Amino acid sequence: MAHVKAGGTAKGNKDSASKRLGVKIFGGQIAQAGSIIIRQKGTKVYPGMGVDMGGDYTIFSLTKGKVKFLTKLGKQYVSVQ
Repeated sequence: MAHVKAGGTAKGNKDSASKRLGVKIFGGQIAQAGSIIIRQKGTKVYPGMGVDMGGDYTIFSLTKGKVKFLTKLGKQYVSVQ
């Protein structure tokens, strides 16, 4: 009979580091040109006027202005005005 308690409990006790996803600049706030508005995996939010999407689906501002979120035909868009 083994006398080591809780043998093997550390197996599967690992976790990955968080990726810090989400909205970085909220609606109504001012965004500078080139600033990141949303970090996301996949297209949860689509780019509108004054913003563009990077290869990793990051939405960033092209111009300085106020961030605005809107929903159109079931899709959520973000724009900078």
